[in-house]
Amino acid sequence: MAFERIAVLGLGTMGHGIAQIFASNGHPVRCYDSAARARDTLKERIRNNMDQKARLGLSPGPDPEAVLGRIEVVSELEPSVQEADFVVEAVREDLPTKKDLFKRLEDLVSGETILASNTSTFPMTEMSPGLRRPQRTLVTHWFNPPHIIPLVEVVPGHETSEETVGRTMDLLQRNGKLAIRLHKEVLGFLVNRIQAAVFREIWDLVEQGVATPEQVDQAVSASIGLRLAAAGPFEIADFAGLDITGHVFGHLLKEISSSRSLPPAVDRLVKEGRYGVKSGRGIYDYTPERIEERQSRRDRLFHQLVDLLHSDRSA
Repeated sequence: MAFERIAVLGLGTMGHGIAQIFASNGHPVRCYDSAARARDTLKERIRNNMDQKARLGLSPGPDPEAVLGRIEVVSELEPSVQEADFVVEAVREDLPTKKDLFKRLEDLVSGETILASNTSTFPMTEMSPGLRRPQRTLVTHWFNPPHIIPLVEVVPGHETSEETVGRTMDLLQRNGKLAIRLHKEVLGFLVNRIQAAVFREIWDLVEQGVATPEQVDQAVSASIGLRLAAAGPFEIADFAGLDITGHVFGHLLKEISSSRSLPPAVDRLVKEGRYGVKSGRGIYDYTPERIEERQSRRDRLFHQLVDLLHSDRSA
């Protein structure tokens, strides 16, 4: 059974980009968010995403009018998922909220509809207790910005059927995504766990006075950031030589942070209301002009890297 109609629930940071990908590849997409502002600005944000490539001098994508014409925004949950073959939720990262949504969805969709979560944290097995058909539920973890970054982690729960996994993988691949199926459920999945290890170490280095945040950003983007864009960490280790890599790591492992607590500096910044770009202050300070400049630069480089390294998948 081929997927045709897609429903996207939650139209914030991730949802609008997810809807854009499916609509760009020919799917009719119905979109819902409980917040009127998220609904009202959805098409404008998608148009801005699509116009951005032209502004940055990059190869144009699909016709924006055709893409936006495939997207329908609705103000109630029930009509958004009627006749949907595949539903992906991108609501706020709160376990009770997601569990409640999945229970509501079971009574609103057909028995063949696949229900996916874009959670970046919770395994599906934690969200599916009490569902009548947990075999048609799974995690599809997209990465921000989802209309640019190729990867989607596909994480089945303990009761997810192989048919559900296979159909989801096929859908994502046909929509230009690099779908990686994880073979075991773990909290945070694959990439976020790797990022968490890096996050812990960079904060420890800053708190030790080894380097400033700006120096860390510059050093990482000009070294391992470049290398990891072209080759994965295991391939990099092979080229470096496992004997050398093992020798270096054997010495470092005694010194690398093994803390199980949130870095104190992060906790302090959050308590001060320094959330990052969304509040205008985080590790760095942001004016509206700086936000625009840095985001444009980031997205231009993302697009260029995807065109260079993943041109067969770019949407």
